[in-house]
Amino acid sequence: MKRRDLLQMTPGAVLGLSACSSKDALASLVSSSASGRGQSPLQSVKMPPNTQYRPPAYANQGLRNPNMNLPTAFSGSAISYSRGSSAYANVAMTFDDGPHPTNTPRLLDMLRKRNIRATFYVIGGNVDRYPHIARRIVAEGHEIGNHTYTHRKLTSLSESEVRKEMRRTQDAIVRATGVKPRTMRPPYGALFQRQRQMLFSEFNYPTIMWSVDPQDWRRPGPSVVTSRILSGANNGAIILAHDLHAPTVTAMPATFDGLLSRGYNFITVSQLLAQKG
Repeated sequence: MKRRDLLQMTPGAVLGLSACSSKDALASLVSSSASGRGQSPLQSVKMPPNTQYRPPAYANQGLRNPNMNLPTAFSGSAISYSRGSSAYANVAMTFDDGPHPTNTPRLLDMLRKRNIRATFYVIGGNVDRYPHIARRIVAEGHEIGNHTYTHRKLTSLSESEVRKEMRRTQDAIVRATGVKPRTMRPPYGALFQRQRQMLFSEFNYPTIMWSVDPQDWRRPGPSVVTSRILSGANNGAIILAHDLHAPTVTAMPATFDGLLSRGYNFITVSQLLAQKG
């Protein structure tokens, strides 16, 4: 092409000419390279399979917790529990400090997908803020427990103040769901023995602690939360977590699927306590 013709072309035409020239050059390069190897132009190259990669055993298997029609009525003189019977491959997954307006519904979706029943230790003030989420917790078969109204450290309160925290939360739960909680968990796990005895005598609440604590409140990251729960779980474990924290909820699919793949079944705290053995 003469220089005069090139100068008279529009910018778009020049770009088109450049693109065309680039394509022609690329095609020529591929053709000559293939010819040099004795191959036809643009022939696909077969790669050997990657035999080293191993996906998690539970990946994409659609694991689901079995339907378990277990009794929930428990009795006994024990006023505090940190685990259940080790005779069965059952665990109780518990979540504290909700309901949260976004984290709890996301968690409930994960649980429903896997047919898992959990136990939620709720704060009464949050129940009053989000009663529709508390209703959904109960409607989908989960257990709900008392975690005080304001999340205050109970060991710093008088007996009358402790009673008020329990009563306000129980009333909020009943108002929202129509269900009376059967167990309680103290914020920070802090409760004197005499306070435990008082709550058991007056409210019939056993105090529920835990045997597995991933310390998710420190926000170590979802993968660390999952790893700590999987390594700590065993028959009869009561597992602590917090649906208040988004990273904890993000960790739950891998946590649930990992436990299911290891043969554990998920049941509620009351079901765990009702088991003998």
